[in-house]
Amino acid sequence: MSEITQSLAQARQVLAIEADAITAMAARLDHRFDAACALLLGCSGRVVVTGMGKSGHIARKIAATLASTGTTAMFVHPAEAVHGDLGMIRAEDVVLALSYSGESDEVLAILPSLKRLGVKVVALAGRADSTLVRAADVWLDAGVAQEACPLNLAPTASTTAALALGDALAVALLDARGFKAEDFALSHPGGSLGRRLLVHVRDVMHAGDALPVVRDDVLLRDALLEISRKGMGMTAVVDATGVLVGVFTDGDLRRALDDGRDVLATPVAQVMTHAPLTIDADHLAAEAVQVMEQRRINGLLVLDAGRLVGALNMHDLLRARVV
Repeated sequence: MSEITQSLAQARQVLAIEADAITAMAARLDHRFDAACALLLGCSGRVVVTGMGKSGHIARKIAATLASTGTTAMFVHPAEAVHGDLGMIRAEDVVLALSYSGESDEVLAILPSLKRLGVKVVALAGRADSTLVRAADVWLDAGVAQEACPLNLAPTASTTAALALGDALAVALLDARGFKAEDFALSHPGGSLGRRLLVHVRDVMHAGDALPVVRDDVLLRDALLEISRKGMGMTAVVDATGVLVGVFTDGDLRRALDDGRDVLATPVAQVMTHAPLTIDADHLAAEAVQVMEQRRINGLLVLDAGRLVGALNMHDLLRARVV
C-alpha cells in the first residue's frame, strides 16, 4: 500500500509541476508570440519544424498539428539536414526550431545555411542567452522552473511546455485563417469527422435501377413487388410526368391491411403517404441521419432540383459509417 501511495504522490507532483510550467509560460506570453504568428501567417512557403532528441519528437507533433489545421508544415531532422535534407528548405519558408538549451549542435549546424538562404527563424527555446535565440528572428520563451523528473534531468516539464506552446501557435493560426470544421475534415477523410462532413446524400443513395419507384396509377400489389425487388422497405410514387407525389412504406402496408384493403384491387395512390419527407442530394449524409432520427423514420427520398433522383435508408448510412 505504501508503494501505491508513493506512486500517487509522485504522479500528482509531476502533473502539478507541468501544469505550473504551462501556467507560468502563459503569463509570460507577449508581443513576441504575435510576431511569431505574423511570420508564420505571412509565410508563402512552408513552416519547417526542426529539433533534436526529445525536442525532435515534440517538433514532429507540432508539424503534424500545424499541417492538419491549415498551416502547410513539415518536419526536417537537423542531423539529416546537414547531409542533404537542407535542400528541402527554400527562402520562402519559415523555420520553427526547438531546443530547450538553445545549444543543440545539430540545430546550430544548420543556422548558417538558413541565414544564407534568407530563411526566417522562430526559436522555441528556454534560454534567452543561447546561441539559437540570439540567431533567431523571434524567440518564444519555453523556459520552465524545473523538470518534473526528480533528478531534474529528463526532459519532462520542458517538453510538455514546448508541446503546449506549439498547440497555442497552431490554434492561433487556425483562428487567424478562419479555418473551419469542413477544412479540418478535408485533411482527415478517414476519420469520423471526415465522414460526417465529406459524405453527401448522393454518395450513399440508391439511384437508377436501384431506386424503388412506381406510377401512381398502379395497384398496391405492384408497389409491394417493387418494394420486394429493391429491398428498401419503401417505394417512391410518381405521376405520369415523373414528379414525386408520394411514398408507400411498410407502415402504409400495415395500415392498408388493417383497413381490409385488397392488394389486388386497391390503387397505391389511395394508401400512399402524400407529401413525403425528402432531402436534397447535395446535403450532407449526416443531415439525413438527423432528419430520420427527429422524425423517427427509416428512409428518405432524394431530390435534385426538385426531381426524384434517389432514396436512402438508415442501413445505407450505417454502411457509410456516418452514423
